[in-house]
Amino acid sequence: MQTPFARYLNYLRARNASTYTVRNYASDLESFRIFLREEGVTSLDQVDRKTLRNYLSHLGKRGFVRRSIVRKLSAVRSFYRYLMGEDLVTTNPAKGMSMPRLERTLPAFLTVREAASLVEAPSPATPATRRDTSRSQELAIALSQRDAALLELLYASGLRVSEVVGLKVENIDMETREVRVVSGKGAKDRIALIGEPSAQALAVYLGDGRIKLLGRRGNNALFVNRYGGQLTARTIQELLIKYANSMRLGQKVHPHLLRHTFATHMLNGGADLRVVQELLGHASLSSTQVYTHVSKSQAKKVYLSAHPLARDGLVLSETEGTNKQ
Repeated sequence: MQTPFARYLNYLRARNASTYTVRNYASDLESFRIFLREEGVTSLDQVDRKTLRNYLSHLGKRGFVRRSIVRKLSAVRSFYRYLMGEDLVTTNPAKGMSMPRLERTLPAFLTVREAASLVEAPSPATPATRRDTSRSQELAIALSQRDAALLELLYASGLRVSEVVGLKVENIDMETREVRVVSGKGAKDRIALIGEPSAQALAVYLGDGRIKLLGRRGNNALFVNRYGGQLTARTIQELLIKYANSMRLGQKVHPHLLRHTFATHMLNGGADLRVVQELLGHASLSSTQVYTHVSKSQAKKVYLSAHPLARDGLVLSETEGTNKQ
């Protein structure tokens, strides 16, 4: 018979939760299961509010940062809601338990110039990896076409890396420049949009590079590796790091950074907050509102650096100041 933990993970899979969501829940709940075993708790019905408080204290002593502790507690709360719904426990000790307060941090993002240099980094004249030096130039060009399409899509659409990995060729409508995304959260479809540069890069990749990478292998994944298999999230992360380093960008670049960049640039360009929410696939507007703080923070930096009266201790010379008659 399956344990309640295994049944819950299967429940998430049945709800079409993404592989990454299931993996994260499995990891977080495994920490909780090990703690209960070490504490001598043999039944999930034995867990009470004190047990959970001790668990949070245990995580803190082990060096987990506050954000990780909140995530692990959230996994436990979701798990107990499932147990209550399935009548596997009689009480929910996590119900009404407040989350540790998080320090609000603004998401990092690339400037417009940095984003442009990143998406323009792949070049057919430059092999995509060191190993390409011993392979045909045709393969190097195909991989560069794929990378160009991938980076353009990430920046143009703001998709999560898991969503990009899961895209199929049929999800792309080149005529309308729409991308149909099946979210792992409740199998809810949404439409993402792409611009002309992204559409052009995808057209080149689909019409040439992808065909060469596939060879005789049948695969309807949009982005494939050199052997024709589906590209992984880890490979996408490695590609971003490689191209960011080649452009000497001053911060660690990862797929979610491009998602932050997309949202920030949209709002800086005048997009409506609810439109950005829909494009990002956020269930709550509060998740999108953090980018308004990013925009305001950036606007303040620009103001302080650009406006002559905003700088402290500034003394105007006669040539910089008002005209004197």
